Amino acid sequence: KHVRGGIIMKIAGKVCVVTGGASGIGKALACRFIAEGAKAVVIADLNGDAVSAVASEIGAQSFAVDVRDESAIASMVSAVESEHGQIDLFCSNAGIIGVDGDPWWATGADNALWQRMWEIHVMSHVYAARACLPAMIARGEGYFLNTASAAGLLAQIGSAPYSVTKHAAVSFAESLSITHGDDGIKVSCLCPQAVDTAMTAGTEGGGVAGVDGMLSVEAVAEAVIQGLDAESFLILPHPEVEEYRQNKARSYDRWLGGMRKLRRLFTDPVGK
Repeated sequence: KHVRGGIIMKIAGKVCVVTGGASGIGKALACRFIAEGAKAVVIADLNGDAVSAVASEIGAQSFAVDVRDESAIASMVSAVESEHGQIDLFCSNAGIIGVDGDPWWATGADNALWQRMWEIHVMSHVYAARACLPAMIARGEGYFLNTASAAGLLAQIGSAPYSVTKHAAVSFAESLSITHGDDGIKVSCLCPQAVDTAMTAGTEGGGVAGVDGMLSVEAVAEAVIQGLDAESFLILPHPEVEEYRQNKARSYDRWLGGMRKLRRLFTDPVGK
């Protein structure tokens, strides 16, 4: 099968969609895409009032969307394609945090949290790709930026559901790239450690994830621009993550021992 077309991802002139766009990384991405000269920026969020306010503030278009609802994502994609002709970049960015809880066992989180994280961190990426791929494949180009986490490459101490679903998010991004790279589809997977957002509010320095410092959302957006420009699969705003990933690959047992040691440094496994 011959490789088709392919999009050189410069944001200028592109139509970009960002879920989780009312705050945090999503809002920062939307602002940066506008600054980079995007043709149109569409932000979606569960909080309809907030996303509408942000859209008015920055000059974007907004949708109130629960990313767990496939029909809602499909409807948004259809509406954006009808109005703007195509979607060049879909940033599947929505995410939540939750912890294992007392007694801090790996099985401590309840089934509802496991299910919610599965739907938001994994299935929302599937729904977005399912909605966007037909038109992207037909024209031989398109780009997905899926937000996972360094936890998807390493682990999140104190939250098994977060670790597991973020690993699955990375794996699905890999599947997209492997399966559809020859269709002209590009894929990047954003894997930061601690970022200064509502998700880290109330933690001291970002908890365990903040051992290498907490980045601003603007710094993450800058890393994304550079990663998209290079068409890198992994976008790592914290460069230390690559070293940790290689350590894990070299010696799983030693890495696991190091993670247990790190866990012991925190009286509460999530570092609150």
